[in-house]
Amino acid sequence: MVYVPCEAASPIDGELSVDLRRTRDGRTALLVYSSNERLVRCCGERQPWVAVHTEKLDELDRRIHFDMILLDVEIPQEFRR
Repeated sequence: MVYVPCEAASPIDGELSVDLRRTRDGRTALLVYSSNERLVRCCGERQPWVAVHTEKLDELDRRIHFDMILLDVEIPQEFRR
């Protein structure tokens, strides 16, 4: 199980969408966190998230496409949600 940051829920249907980030070299990264506590520490207390079974990450890639997965990356304060 990993914890994946999401964008704020849609005001229309309440759906969360996965928060992909662009790397300095232009690739699309999916951020994942090994625990909820790490997600909160690295992304902030107000960061929406969803728990995903690791075996579902390939399916998620097929649906939204990302170039890489980054684990437990700390987001600078100015880029947090």
